[in-house]
Amino acid sequence: MSTENSTAIEAPAAPGRQPPDRQAPDRQAPDRQPVVLQVLPALVTGGVERGTVEVAQALVEAGWTSIVASSGGPMVRELTRVGAEHVEMPLASKKPWDMRANVGRLEALIRERGVDIVHARSRAPAWSALAAANRTGAHFLTTFHGTYNLGWFGLKHVYNSVMTRGERVIAISDFIAEHARRIYGVDAARIRVIHRGVDLRKFDPVRVSPERIIQLAHRWRLPDGFPVIMLPGRLTRWKGQEVLIRALAELGRHDVRCLLVGSDQGRTGYRQDLVNLIRKLDLVDVVHIVDECNDMPAAYMLTDIAVSASTDPEAFGRVVVEAQAMGRPVIATDHGGARETILPGRTGWLVTPGDPSSLASALARFLTLTAEERGDMAVLAQSFVRENFTREAMCAKTLAVYRDVLAGEAEAETD
Repeated sequence: MSTENSTAIEAPAAPGRQPPDRQAPDRQAPDRQPVVLQVLPALVTGGVERGTVEVAQALVEAGWTSIVASSGGPMVRELTRVGAEHVEMPLASKKPWDMRANVGRLEALIRERGVDIVHARSRAPAWSALAAANRTGAHFLTTFHGTYNLGWFGLKHVYNSVMTRGERVIAISDFIAEHARRIYGVDAARIRVIHRGVDLRKFDPVRVSPERIIQLAHRWRLPDGFPVIMLPGRLTRWKGQEVLIRALAELGRHDVRCLLVGSDQGRTGYRQDLVNLIRKLDLVDVVHIVDECNDMPAAYMLTDIAVSASTDPEAFGRVVVEAQAMGRPVIATDHGGARETILPGRTGWLVTPGDPSSLASALARFLTLTAEERGDMAVLAQSFVRENFTREAMCAKTLAVYRDVLAGEAEAETD
């Protein structure tokens, strides 16, 4: 998308500045609860979508009105089940004419429902939401979910910059907060770091029945008595599946099993490259590529250690936290969000990005641990997650940001 198309929607107001003709008399009722509109491209699958649904539920539980606008998807059912409202519009489109039309659609929705806060979670819908918020006087917030590709000639930089234009910019890790400050010049006073959270009602070893674990073991044809190494993540080159395969070759052991869990999402060429590499390195009996798993808690319980071998920095890295919540140690690459979600040498290990030898050494170290040492790591890992990365904490901090913005408005009206 060109710079002209991005900015032609409407010239954005400065962060935090509200238009003088703010007209929302229904917002002034003393007993009225706030209305929050979250916008994102679709509700299919992924961390952004999961966080949206979780915050929507927290809003409903707090007595607020929770609305989500997207182009739809299978997670709409989850959204409506928790009591939030979904409004379908073509927000997944990056076509300039669709984005322009979405401004009007969002403006109408904001005015009709008396929306107080618009929370944008992705770039294309954020441009439309920013323009609609400027027109109506609604507060505009963003969540900065990733580093985003900067592209050529600065055009992508401008396109990405919409995620920095909120009155508050929520960063999902300290790494992302620093990136927003360094690359986009965001004032630190507008940034709020809120780590993603894990649902401990789902990722709880006690809640995973032996039957679920046995079912997965049969499905994946795993023999008994072999340590299991798992790398969860879609099959794409930067997730580092190739690095792990080469590390296993250096490890030189055939008494382990490795699971690459994730869909190729149409990347059949890369999948075939992995198959060819496994054959070339004589690891056919060790490494198994399996499709996406719909029972990740059971998959973690089936696993002895989880690996995140991403060659590019993860903005947060949900796998690292989920595995620890299930009492599993983790090996992750030493950059990005992993530096905040692992206690090195205590709940896992950090290794050099893209370095099979470094990863092989960490795997060898893990395989020497006694059952008692693994148990101690499991206890510490679960405690670490409970204290820092729960869904409840993420939602509470997000609602605190909403309240902060609304409190600032009330103070301005009093003055």
